[in-house]
Formats: sequence, structure tokens, C-alpha cells
Amino acid sequence: MSKNDPTRTVGWREWVGLPGLGVEWLKAKIDTGAQTSSLHAFALEGFGRDGEEWVRFEVHPWQRSSADPVTVELPVHDRRQVRSSSGHVEERYVVKLDLRLDGRIVPAEVTLTRRDAMGFRMLVGREVLRRGFLVDSAASYLGGRPPKEVRRANRREGA
Repeated sequence: MSKNDPTRTVGWREWVGLPGLGVEWLKAKIDTGAQTSSLHAFALEGFGRDGEEWVRFEVHPWQRSSADPVTVELPVHDRRQVRSSSGHVEERYVVKLDLRLDGRIVPAEVTLTRRDAMGFRMLVGREVLRRGFLVDSAASYLGGRPPKEVRRANRREGA
């Protein structure tokens, strides 16, 4: 950490953004138990482009809702065996993208998976946190909250 890049404190859950994907707000759980960050990817499918491996998926930014999906296509950076919190091992695509956390944009390696049973559409892992973030496990949303209409959209069911 340099003097120009101070450490920031975040809570156990935060609003994040994925600026390169056009996703301004997404609720995320800050997970110090996870090495790599993870994103809930809908309609996940791999494909080839110009001899390279790519992946196409949808991001549904609102919890418990399929409204306002964002379709994304990215090159595959890697494939990794990941053990879930339940002990299940699965191979996941890994992509590189920018993550906005507490107003700062940091590059991140993110695994893509279906997180239907989880309460958050994204987990932010230690690879991101070691870039100058401390976690206060008793706090939430230290990085700020989106406008009220965004928070309301996040609460709507279904769609």
C-alpha cells in the first residue's frame, strides 16, 4: 500500500458496481473466507471467438428478481476448481473485470456460478480486499448506498 492509496474500511455487506459491465449497483457480501470473488451468472454458456474461449452470461442486479438483466460477453481468463461453503467442488469460469468498492475501482478475478440459494448476487473475496480494504464485521454499507429508487428496485420480488 502506498501513501497515495490509503486503506479503507468496508462492512460485511456493501453496494458495489461493475462499471465495465454497465452494472452500477449490486449488493455484495464481503467474504474473507473466499480467496476469489464470485458473481451469480444467469444463462451461463461458453463459446469460441477468434480461437479464444469466451463466456456469455446475464447479470441480474436485483436480489430475488430477474428484472433489468445485463447480458455480458467476456474472454475466459482461467478455469478453476472451487469448493463452495457447503463443501461441493465445481469447475468455474474465471473472468477479469473492474469492481467498484467504496468509491474505488479495482481489477478483480471473478468466478462465475449459479448462486440461487444465496442471499447476495456477489461475494467479494480476499484478492480484492488485499488491495487496501479492511472489514468491520459489525458494520454494513460503509461505502455508501445508492439512491432510494435503486434500493426500492432491489427489494421488488419476481419480475
